[in-house]
Amino acid sequence: MFDAPTPSNIPPRYARQMRYANLGEEGQRRLGTSRALICGCGALGSFLANILVRAGVGKVRLVDRDFVELSNLHRQTLFDEDDVAAGLPKAVAAAEKLRKINSTVEIEPVVADIGPENIESFCVGVDAILDGTDNFETRYLINDAAVHLGLPWVYGGCVGSEGQTMTILPGETGCLRCLLPECPPPGSTPTCDTVGVLSPIVGVIASIQAQEAIKILSGNRAAVSWWLTVVDLWENRISELDVRDLRERNDCPACKHRQFAWLSGRQGSRAAVLCGRNAVQLTQVGRAAPLDDLASRLSGLGQVTRNPYLLRLKVEDFELTLFPDGRTIIHGTDDPAVARTVYAKYVGS
Repeated sequence: MFDAPTPSNIPPRYARQMRYANLGEEGQRRLGTSRALICGCGALGSFLANILVRAGVGKVRLVDRDFVELSNLHRQTLFDEDDVAAGLPKAVAAAEKLRKINSTVEIEPVVADIGPENIESFCVGVDAILDGTDNFETRYLINDAAVHLGLPWVYGGCVGSEGQTMTILPGETGCLRCLLPECPPPGSTPTCDTVGVLSPIVGVIASIQAQEAIKILSGNRAAVSWWLTVVDLWENRISELDVRDLRERNDCPACKHRQFAWLSGRQGSRAAVLCGRNAVQLTQVGRAAPLDDLASRLSGLGQVTRNPYLLRLKVEDFELTLFPDGRTIIHGTDDPAVARTVYAKYVGS
């Protein structure tokens, strides 16, 4: 699938970055034959794709389930109002822009919902994975696939004015499950729709992620950061957590025991279309939703009702009914990908 030829010479467009001695001509040649997978093409993902394509990465595969909306434009830098009017999927709209930026890079847009059944097929032939997702469930799935396949990946996330990123080299560094052994319960973490997000933090975190990817793809793995980097631009804070011995300090199910609960489907959400009801049921396997906490957090987003058995949120054209056993019925769509997008926006991971 990936058969990009080795370039016989380096185009002048890369002259400035080749003059950086730690990259040089050899690093640029390696970039030209490298292949990257970007999971998610929203704020982080579109910024990442822009940088990697401009840098001359040989092939970039973009996987995203969503379409461009007006509320995306303040932070998702590859899109414009024409994309909103056309209702284009984000992966397709991004690919059109990226091909105009650098016609020598092969861009493969994939409009799909990333799940246990397809993530390894998206990883075929790639050299690194970049996290442009908006929820921890997908990140744990990426982590399982990356560790299982031995592929480096770069975790990143932003909400409010804060973002964080960490580079994961399976077998060398700790992984996401070493850092966070359990995925946060549904609704326990803020989302861009519940607390907002500022555009500058996206650029900062995506730039760090992209630089880490360029190190890996250019053959400079020794330069990769061994730190979890956390940046808060509003509070003017930059902090780093040393994770060099993270793998050694943890009895990680993924790293140490090769147990991949998310990749096997034993963890994560399951979707079922409810026949004749224009609704999808999402079930968070083994993860109950804290309804009391959710009720207070969601009250400013739409109409919230609560009884001892369930919580209901009416927002936009959807109605979400959440149960304490981890089930959520999303009325207003019969598309599981749309249902997951709505769930991620309002409930979170």
